[in-house]
Amino acid sequence: MQLRAEALAPQLAKGLRPIYTVYGDEPLLIQEAADAIRAAARAQGYSERKVFTVAGAHFDWAQVLGAAQAQSLFADRQLIEIRIPSGKPGKDGSEALQRYCARLPEDVVTLVSLPKLDKTQTSSAWFSALDGAGVTLRVDPVERRALPQWIAQRLVAQGQRVADGEMGQRTLAFFADRVEGNLLAAHQELQKLALLHPKGELSFEQIESAVLNVARYDVFKLSEAVLGGQVARVLRMLEGLEAEGEAAVLVHWSLSEDIRALKRVRDAVDAGKPLPMAMRESRVWGPKERLFERIVPGLHAADLTRLVAAAQVCDGLVKGLRQPDWPQDAWAGLRRLALMLVETTAARGPRLALQS
Repeated sequence: MQLRAEALAPQLAKGLRPIYTVYGDEPLLIQEAADAIRAAARAQGYSERKVFTVAGAHFDWAQVLGAAQAQSLFADRQLIEIRIPSGKPGKDGSEALQRYCARLPEDVVTLVSLPKLDKTQTSSAWFSALDGAGVTLRVDPVERRALPQWIAQRLVAQGQRVADGEMGQRTLAFFADRVEGNLLAAHQELQKLALLHPKGELSFEQIESAVLNVARYDVFKLSEAVLGGQVARVLRMLEGLEAEGEAAVLVHWSLSEDIRALKRVRDAVDAGKPLPMAMRESRVWGPKERLFERIVPGLHAADLTRLVAAAQVCDGLVKGLRQPDWPQDAWAGLRRLALMLVETTAARGPRLALQS
């Protein structure tokens, strides 16, 4: 049975299932989900805990199978944790997990921890066995657009809040900008506010003075911000990526891939193909698919020719070559290329909002 993260607490309140499988790439939320399961197990008498970490292809699965069947001398119930950091149990592990799920005793609750899984892994026999035997919980990162609400909910949970209306939204947006991409640090900043200030309403000035700039940016999220017309966020992300020591070549590759994909899709549409088919052939999926649907119909061939030429010039710049009429600093050149892409897609797309 698959659950969303917010549905875990109500499910635990109804009673424990024999197996919980938690997977995703957000450490804070993974840890919180696992802690909730452990606390529920302790409250219901599962006082003995055994932890197995699957490290490499030579892991002995027999010890896991044996642990589930062994009766403890000191506790009637036990919690068994199986951690698979690679997300790949291998052939032996796949068979062992299926056998494990098929013969669990009533006095055992199992917690399986995994990283983010792809479609092949979630379609595998071993994952299907885990899902069929209990609860699977996919933990997704909190996207930037949802981060202010996430912060607001966490503040309320600790007895604090921001002002109502526009000022409160501004405060939450400021907080989100400071912690984007770093949810663990966001949690720590929230805890700091609980220590520094009493329960009740927090002002913008209180949050501004307390919350550190701990944002961490993802090169691949940058393209979503660019295509979404989010000028202020694009500039923040480029500044953050530069400060974090990200390779300028990788940032250029990400921007150039978007430009090339826009050109391929526009050329295919001009050749008579439907937009959905053109996007599939160019492997435009997920959040970018929605952005392309808004942008491509208004783009002109001349726009894309100019962007491709700019990307080629910037390619030389990030590789150390001087380029006429361009900034000689690689990151200044990347900012220019990113803003060209933002301006072109915003101007040609149907009223794309230039958001922060």
